[in-house]
Amino acid sequence: MKFAIVTGASRGLGEETAKNLLTQGYNLFTISRKRKTNELKNLANENRQSYYHHSCDLSDLEKLNDVLYEIVTKLQDQNIEELLIVNNAGMVTPIGPVGSLENHDIVKHISVNLTAIMLMVNTMKKHVESNRLFVVNISSGAGENGVYGWNAYCSTKSAVNMYTETAALEAKELKSKDLHIAFSPGVMDTEMQEEIRSSDEEDFKNVDKFKQYKEEGKLRSPKEVADLLTDLIQKPDEIENGKVYRVYDLVK
Repeated sequence: MKFAIVTGASRGLGEETAKNLLTQGYNLFTISRKRKTNELKNLANENRQSYYHHSCDLSDLEKLNDVLYEIVTKLQDQNIEELLIVNNAGMVTPIGPVGSLENHDIVKHISVNLTAIMLMVNTMKKHVESNRLFVVNISSGAGENGVYGWNAYCSTKSAVNMYTETAALEAKELKSKDLHIAFSPGVMDTEMQEEIRSSDEEDFKNVDKFKQYKEEGKLRSPKEVADLLTDLIQKPDEIENGKVYRVYDLVK
């Protein structure tokens, strides 16, 4: 059997990816702050797949640990061909130059964008037997280039890329079938983009550029990006372990 865990699946890329996976033979676990959508529940029933939702704010690491062990309990007795983890949940705030941010906001940001990912992957690898663990960490172009006002976001996304590369290196050394990739989805028409466009120019110098993306229709839909990601997931034998895949490299 194939199982998938998707974080941030209540909206945007996470929700669209979760829908696709239910039609591709995956039994599904979702983790998000919001409750499960009826659409996912109905889609699971239509495709005769199991679906479990766990409500959790990923910045609450104690609660996340509890949720992870609930999932482990459900998976431990299963014959798992593949366990897919899509670490999609993330946040762009706080936005602003160094010295203008609140320390507790920085801590929350790092917990959601980086620590939660590491806890997720480490827990599942440690406690769940599967023929292959396949991890997709959602990254960003901000992980490769510094952006004024995004010192937190650029730093965590860069760390996600390095974590992915290192985990893949370890899998190779251990002669494991595990796959670890990062996926940079580009600019999408999501609530995060709305947050970015509402930024003050003093905090985020590129705010006008992102407003222009919206005005000129340059934002891809989450569905379009999810379809490209799903196509990639369905070709594990062609995956380059540890690579950062960028959405514009996949567009035909």
